[in-house]
Amino acid sequence: MAQHLKSNQSGHSNRYFGPWKKLVALTLVMLLAFTLAACGNKDEDKKEDEGTVEQGTGEAAPAVLKVGATPVPHAEILKEVQPILKEQGVNLEIVEFNDYVQPNVQVYEKQLDANFFQHTPYLDQFNKDKGYDLVKVAGVHIEPLGAYSKKLKKIEELKDGAKIAIPNDPSNGGRALSLLEKNGLLKLKEGVGVSATVGDITDNPKKFKVTELEAATLPRVLDEVALGIINTNYALEAGLVPTTDALFLEGKDSPYVNILVSRPDNKDSEAMKKLAAALNSEKVKAFIEQKYKGAVVPAF
Repeated sequence: MAQHLKSNQSGHSNRYFGPWKKLVALTLVMLLAFTLAACGNKDEDKKEDEGTVEQGTGEAAPAVLKVGATPVPHAEILKEVQPILKEQGVNLEIVEFNDYVQPNVQVYEKQLDANFFQHTPYLDQFNKDKGYDLVKVAGVHIEPLGAYSKKLKKIEELKDGAKIAIPNDPSNGGRALSLLEKNGLLKLKEGVGVSATVGDITDNPKKFKVTELEAATLPRVLDEVALGIINTNYALEAGLVPTTDALFLEGKDSPYVNILVSRPDNKDSEAMKKLAAALNSEKVKAFIEQKYKGAVVPAF
């Protein structure tokens, strides 16, 4: 009887505790899986905080700088510093533009990290007109504005009533009018300087017809006008050589230094500092002097 009872108690015990053992085991497995997942997430968060790590190297991936530029000379100068930056862990991506608007718009909208195509007066006016807060990072070079013609060999051949084309953006337009005044072709209201507009012309004895056009189009209209006042980058792009083809040029003391521009939130990043230093290096200075032979002048 006792033996029979013991047997029944043992069987009852196995039937009662069996399911609970399985439940405990399953719970332990789930806890272990949760713990491993949590550790994995912490590792991923740590990687994000420290920077992306290249697979199989254990080293931080290069920083990327996306910079907008007009093709000549800006993009050419940027290409010269790409190897320098690569050695310093920065991949420089160059996006070329043929206008003076989109490079600023895309930096402001964070499609680009920076741009390199303009001088400070243009940037100041653009910021004012658009309500932007783009900032100068570094000055790089000066591009003397020049007067070009396909119809004249010297400025004395300019006839009464001749058409003169100038850039239509405020900073370069005033700069062009100031250059015309400096070379005796017209007179401007006293004190306006490079802020001049066509309405500030006070004396135009030969009745020149001054036409304002988009800067990028000026080389293409030289067949239609007697004289075009053209930015050096567009002159070079069109195959013109400022030092030999221009009838007259701004002096090398021009205040219109072309600058690297970014946003306040990234102007002091390590990658941006490396780009600015590379653009102001002796290697870039030598490149500008040798390649452009006075048409583009280092400003550092």
